[in-house]
Amino acid sequence: MKLIDHLNWRYAAKAMNGETVTEDKIERILEAARLAPTSSGLQPFEIFVIKNKDLKEKIRLVAWNQSVITECSHLLVFAAWDTYTADRINYMFDLTNEIRGFKNEGWENYRNMLLSSYPQQDAEENFNHAAKQAYIALGTAMVAAAEEKVDSTPMEGFDANAVDDILGLREKGLRSSALLAIGYRKEDADWLVNLTKVRKPMKDLVTVID
Repeated sequence: MKLIDHLNWRYAAKAMNGETVTEDKIERILEAARLAPTSSGLQPFEIFVIKNKDLKEKIRLVAWNQSVITECSHLLVFAAWDTYTADRINYMFDLTNEIRGFKNEGWENYRNMLLSSYPQQDAEENFNHAAKQAYIALGTAMVAAAEEKVDSTPMEGFDANAVDDILGLREKGLRSSALLAIGYRKEDADWLVNLTKVRKPMKDLVTVID
């Protein structure tokens, strides 16, 4: 199928059947998330892949009892940096220099510009910016899952502080920003599965300015 066909097929599954998604599919979904664009290429987030049943049960209790959390094959937790630090910024710039095998004056000037601004900003402002970058990867993962004919359900309905405690995220300098259940739809238990996808018509969504 073409990309648009994949996107028409996908929806946020409300019930999953517990079937395991093969690791090769999960790896491709995670690789797509890894390749997603982010501001300044900093990738200010980490992804936790939860397969453990007990952890899923704990997270479900603080996530509005959403059944897909325990019914899914893999639960992805997107955890954004709690703030930008010099060490975090330098790591990505140094990694870029190492992989590309050279230093660029303009790139180094850009590094210094970020170092003179981001770490001095309010931590909450920095977290909100990092969380937006995590959402780009979340969306990319959902598209990749659809291409694999794997269902995905994004969720914001959870107690972030509780999830942070369950996974020990604050100690890692991270805060949970979104959940993504990966699995297969359970059609006979999902009220949404046969309903027509509804989106705004293009004329109400897109304005072309020549």
